[in-house]
Amino acid sequence: RQHKRSLPWRDSKDPYVVWISEIILQQTRVNQGHDYFLRFVEKLPDIKSLAEAPEDDVLKIWQGLGYYSRARNLHAAAKQITEKFDGVFPSSHSDILSLKGVGEYTAAAVASIAFGLPYAVVDGNVFRVLARLFAIETPIDSTAGKKLFAETAQFILDRENPGNHNQAMMELGATVCTPRQPACPSCPLRRVCAANAAGTPEQWPVRT
Repeated sequence: RQHKRSLPWRDSKDPYVVWISEIILQQTRVNQGHDYFLRFVEKLPDIKSLAEAPEDDVLKIWQGLGYYSRARNLHAAAKQITEKFDGVFPSSHSDILSLKGVGEYTAAAVASIAFGLPYAVVDGNVFRVLARLFAIETPIDSTAGKKLFAETAQFILDRENPGNHNQAMMELGATVCTPRQPACPSCPLRRVCAANAAGTPEQWPVRT
């Protein structure tokens, strides 16, 4: 709450807004996605407008972001919400996960941020924070590693404030616990971080 970056999608708990931002940020850096997000929600402010828009219009707004399957999936999911959920964004984790183009990470992000549901997100940033915090030697790209990290993320989740917790974990990885030259002296978890205690944070996360 004290240190979060001021980002336009953080001003809303509207699941549509959270969903659009998460899809844009899947394979796009925050600084690049910022203006695209603003343009997208200005032109297509809700599920109805997205579902009714011609696909070419959606792709035109998306132009330059790449990975165009994301835009097509958004469009298809908006139609899915219109037909299956009467145009209301679904509020259960399983229903969110059923939407076209939505995987475990996005479902957990939307469920926790928009609806306060206790599902932990696990992305590259969270992998790195957890690996260093607990000095986990299990490779993050192994089947056992993915299971262990998902369980660890869920175990430490603040169930009273899952949205803030998830955003804090992602923010920590993006701005402090970076892949190279992490800013350990300014990290709020430095006193309990095993990698910091070892003095070699960059050796985590481990990969096969």
